[in-house]
Amino acid sequence: MESMLIGSFQRPFPFAADLCSPHSAGNDLKCKAFSSVGRLYALPERLCVPRQKLIHQPVKNITQRRITINPKHGSKYVVNSASGHPLESEPSKDPLDGGKHAFDAFYRFSRPHTVIGTALSIVSVSLLAVEKLSDFSPLFFAGLLEAIAAALLMNIYIVGLNQISDIEIDKVNKPYLPLASGEYSVKTGVMIVSSFGILSFWLGWVVGSWPLFWALFISFVLGTAYSIDVPLLRWKRFAVVAAMCIFAVRAVIVQIAFYLHIQTYVFGRPGILTKPVIFATAFMSFFSVVIALFKDIPDIVGDKIYGIQSFTVRLGQEKVFWICISLLEMAYAVALFVGVTSSCTWSKWATVIGHTALGYLLWSRAKSIDFKSKAAITSFYMFIWKLFYAEYLLIPLIR
Repeated sequence: MESMLIGSFQRPFPFAADLCSPHSAGNDLKCKAFSSVGRLYALPERLCVPRQKLIHQPVKNITQRRITINPKHGSKYVVNSASGHPLESEPSKDPLDGGKHAFDAFYRFSRPHTVIGTALSIVSVSLLAVEKLSDFSPLFFAGLLEAIAAALLMNIYIVGLNQISDIEIDKVNKPYLPLASGEYSVKTGVMIVSSFGILSFWLGWVVGSWPLFWALFISFVLGTAYSIDVPLLRWKRFAVVAAMCIFAVRAVIVQIAFYLHIQTYVFGRPGILTKPVIFATAFMSFFSVVIALFKDIPDIVGDKIYGIQSFTVRLGQEKVFWICISLLEMAYAVALFVGVTSSCTWSKWATVIGHTALGYLLWSRAKSIDFKSKAAITSFYMFIWKLFYAEYLLIPLIR
């Protein structure tokens, strides 16, 4: 879904066509400024065109929303979301259609790429605790399912809370999300988030595993501090602190806490961190920093409007992009060294071939990125998550 800024700005943000009219003072400079906004949104035509062309230009399936840019000044503009299907349509009388729509809305609300990443990471690090074939017992699978269920409940609490706190920003950056599009009310969002948070803690407490409970508790604290807009919190406003929150959860908590859940609680063994666990933690340290940096690259416009000082806002999209690529290539180089020095032949070949292939794919795709297209940048961000999934398939092979 594309979002286009074509609405009528109230003062102090004049209409783009007025800025570019021959009667406006300094029209050349202002026209260039709004052309820059147009390039950020990858508009097919220049934004600086006569007013009548903007008004009468046909766009398929438009949904208009007036968004407050600065609540203190009451400045507003209109975001028009255009896609192959309308966000708002006549209610269907078919219960099956209603069920499909409800599922689709919750699917988008849950941010499925994070759900998949969480589940896959827990399975991967849990396998690191397996020492012999007999470890694949009903006890192991029960402990694994308990960890996945509790973690997914907490994952949805965290991403849901972030959406509740970012409704106005998401109307610019991600208008397809249920709260930003109006499919969910704030009350509905709060109800879902509260329920999933409570269920996660309840399950963690009932299971009785301290590594699992502490993983949930620390994720809850950091996820809440990252998003919630209260004094001293909403840490996402500060680039370094925001990156550290994601680093702590994705790089440290997931690897160590869930490994210890299986190792100490399920198997009853000493909590010793093995070479594969240390490798997974180190490698995912690189990956978590990359995700923390890259996720803001497609969102630069909304972040600028609402004062989120991300690294992308401060340094620019292209510079942050290549920092991310460099960090991942460094991580793949370290993985190659670990593979080469492995004493296990099959592990050596799997590690070397797997990471060489992933590093090559990353570099090949990075060279063709179009920084003027938000869709291309967003697609590359999803590609980063696919590399994230692939790494968790390789981690259990480290020996």
